[in-house]
Amino acid sequence: MNPSVSIRERRWLVGCALLAMLVISLPYIMGFWRAGENWVVTGFVINVEDGNSYLAKMLRGAQGDWLFRTPYTSFPQEGALVLLPYILLGKLTTQPNQHFQMVVIFHLFRLMAGVLVFFATYDFISLYIRTVTWRRWGTMVVTVGGGLGWILVMIGADDWLGSLPLDFFSPESFGFLSLLALPHLALARAFLLWGFVAYLSPVSEERSNVWLEKKAIIAGIFWLLLSFLQPMTTLIAGVMVFAFMVGTLLYNAWGARFHSMPWRRWWAYLWRAILAGLIASPIVLYSMIHFSSDPFLQAWTAQNILPSPHPLHYLAAYALVLPFSLFGLLKIIPANPWRGVLPVGWVTLVFVMVYSPVNVQRRLAEGSWVMWVVLAVYALETGSRKIQRIGRFGMVLSFGTSLFLIAGSFLTAWNPSEPQYRPEKEITALLQLRTLAEDSDIILTSQFTGNVLPVWTPQRVIIGHGPESIDGARLQGLVNAFYGDQATDQGRMEFLIAYNISYVWWGPPERELGKWQADQEAYLELVVDTGPYKVFRVSE
Repeated sequence: MNPSVSIRERRWLVGCALLAMLVISLPYIMGFWRAGENWVVTGFVINVEDGNSYLAKMLRGAQGDWLFRTPYTSFPQEGALVLLPYILLGKLTTQPNQHFQMVVIFHLFRLMAGVLVFFATYDFISLYIRTVTWRRWGTMVVTVGGGLGWILVMIGADDWLGSLPLDFFSPESFGFLSLLALPHLALARAFLLWGFVAYLSPVSEERSNVWLEKKAIIAGIFWLLLSFLQPMTTLIAGVMVFAFMVGTLLYNAWGARFHSMPWRRWWAYLWRAILAGLIASPIVLYSMIHFSSDPFLQAWTAQNILPSPHPLHYLAAYALVLPFSLFGLLKIIPANPWRGVLPVGWVTLVFVMVYSPVNVQRRLAEGSWVMWVVLAVYALETGSRKIQRIGRFGMVLSFGTSLFLIAGSFLTAWNPSEPQYRPEKEITALLQLRTLAEDSDIILTSQFTGNVLPVWTPQRVIIGHGPESIDGARLQGLVNAFYGDQATDQGRMEFLIAYNISYVWWGPPERELGKWQADQEAYLELVVDTGPYKVFRVSE
């Protein structure tokens, strides 16, 4: 926590954060109201495929798992300490009405994470901004602001340069999407920022006070908690701490200042970085070792491709704050020769990072939006009234994408349809399947059904989630052929045996793949029938 933030400011934060999260939650509440008798809510109005995967992880936790083993593949898995919060939250649920419990707990987690990221953002911004009004503006822009994506969508340029605008699909580049649908990313950002609030606090230049320094321990604990949510973001924190150490050395030791530089302060920050890094490192090291040696995690990583869009998308994304940010970049270090180095170093490195040769380029933008806004607000706080009026107008425009997404979420919730809702007869069939099948059984479904099946029943499918379904592109072709007209009866039998499939799901999405009739096959025994949805046991 930042001691410069008053109790009055925190009261405002409580009201602001709760009001914002309530408004963001209204489409979900509407979803339960609009479901009626024929539909069941998934609990999501956006990012449904990933949302279902989080609930599937919660169900695996409820079934007794402590390590992550995805139900979206038949590929052998040893289990890994990944996405632990969802597995733990699942242990708070039980039958009956388990899906409803999971949805409620997920959204309570989302609300909690959203409130915390408001507080962490305000604390971090307050390291640089003195005026309460500008602290509030900065916090609102970081949490619910965005770029010019809404304008691109309105003029029909939603596929500009081959990509949606960043503020519509990249929670790392902004933040609102995390509040709407990705609570683990919101909480990860809160821990990231609170770690830096502790790290950047004044250091003691007395050597006797350094060895087990309190702020280093606090920063390390926050970044350790971060590593349970997003180990890669902990690595980003490490890179930025390194940039801070190099930047402060170069600036404060430059030219004539070299002999007058407070070396003890610099060494104290270095030791703080080392101690915090040691505390934060166990899960990161564990992840690095397992992701480089575990065959499943290697395959998952190879499929988890998140490329950065054209560089002009980043310019469009940050255009509303960029002119002020560049001015703040020039002013902040002379006025803050220590703390000011961090946001400058961060935005300097971010464009190198998001185009570095890794699969998850977009992930490396995490935190950069906070720094752009800090620099912009710093420039506005010290600027003329005319500049401040222009800056406020730009900040108001930054809320456009969030309003656009909220409005779209209301429309989605108002009109029940798949995939945000599921037919009641499908859910009945899933619950009946749960009473028949063993947890270790593998169910054959289409990609569409495969995404939702592990949310209601703890069996596995071979396809259902892009990154987690190993070799999914090839398998989807085989599944389409199985349900379609291309495969022979012998080929279908060989496929079922090869992937150790115990049950075959046959519903409307599967019928759309071809004219094959599951109920005419002698090797399939009908065990679940709710009308459009049927499940067959594979005979030995």
